[in-house]
Amino acid sequence: DSLIDLTMSVTLHTSLGDLKVELFCELTPRAAENFLALCASGYYDNTIFHRNIRDFMIQGGDPTGTGKGGKSMWEVPFEDELNDSLKHNRRGLMSMANKGPNTNGSQFFFTYAKKATHLDGKYTIFGKLIAGFETLDAMEKVPVDAKDRPLKEIKINRVTIRANPLAD
Repeated sequence: DSLIDLTMSVTLHTSLGDLKVELFCELTPRAAENFLALCASGYYDNTIFHRNIRDFMIQGGDPTGTGKGGKSMWEVPFEDELNDSLKHNRRGLMSMANKGPNTNGSQFFFTYAKKATHLDGKYTIFGKLIAGFETLDAMEKVPVDAKDRPLKEIKINRVTIRANPLAD
């Protein structure tokens, strides 16, 4: 029972700038642990955002770049962590992408939409953007093809993990 609340943040260094994310380690411990472990292992380094839908979301985290790949740190899908206090009600939320209930792996998305309540109860929200909104804006403006693939590659070059014991 420490008086210090450990807040984990991760910075995705992308080809369009940095995205700094605060992870909800207490509310979604498995999703946060999975993401941190994959980040620490270099899993996301040099991967692309393969799906970009203006006014909705951008998706990445698949090392194959196809949208069909990626595994969790446990090598098998893990359960959803749906929390009533976490809603898709703002821009810059980070959620696990999935193929249905309890199929979380390595893929994730950031919301562009300020409100995407149809996602609530279906996707685990495990973080929020705390810096780099201008990068998210730039990502949203990248043109896409008919399948929502960016015409210009948006890449995660590398990831930096920070623990900040004094954060709110």
